[in-house]
Amino acid sequence: MEGIFYKTFLKSVVEKEKQLAILIDPDKFDISQTKFFLQKIPKNTTHLFVGGSTVANGETEEVVKALKTESKLPIFLFPGDHSHITHLADALLFLTLLSGRNAEYLIGQQIKSISKLKNSALEIISTGYILIDGGTDSSVSKVTKTEPLPQDNIELVINTALAGQFMGAKLIYLEAGSGAKFPIKTEIISEVKKAINIPLIVGGGIKTTSQKQNAYNSGADMVVMGTAFET
Repeated sequence: MEGIFYKTFLKSVVEKEKQLAILIDPDKFDISQTKFFLQKIPKNTTHLFVGGSTVANGETEEVVKALKTESKLPIFLFPGDHSHITHLADALLFLTLLSGRNAEYLIGQQIKSISKLKNSALEIISTGYILIDGGTDSSVSKVTKTEPLPQDNIELVINTALAGQFMGAKLIYLEAGSGAKFPIKTEIISEVKKAINIPLIVGGGIKTTSQKQNAYNSGADMVVMGTAFET
């Protein structure tokens, strides 16, 4: 059954209203600066994503709690590990790392999360997560011990996205990794968007307004920015 946050996202896609999520890594976030941080993010921000590949126990919950006191924006968890889950958020991107072949991130972490989720009020949104080469050895690659998909093999990216959709994903998330040297090529975004019929999220390496607009123009329904707002 589709929850309210996913239905709202679908409505925005139909109405061609582009979404903007700011990704907050609890490892790099100063809770004492929460109010100041929220004042400097773009006014058209629609979502706050909270998560990272390596987060100390309890940090995610503390960040979500601080954000909740200062913002009415929906807070989605973007967890690198089942231990990062907190019930204080609004929704959870239930990730499957489709670009890798490490069973721990295809099904292992998902099973470990169930004891926390089966009685939770969190809205759980199945998300096909695809790591694309952004020119750096990303923390996602290091933690999951997987390789990103190359940007020059568009067919592989398309087929991976479609496999995720066919397996039941409600979202496809193309990610170049935190601190990527360059974002995902517009051709990849446009071809994936043509192939799938579920919403498309694009993030990683998007630091400027023009890069964000290029992603939107190519078909991204939501753009995720993070590193640009961490300082």
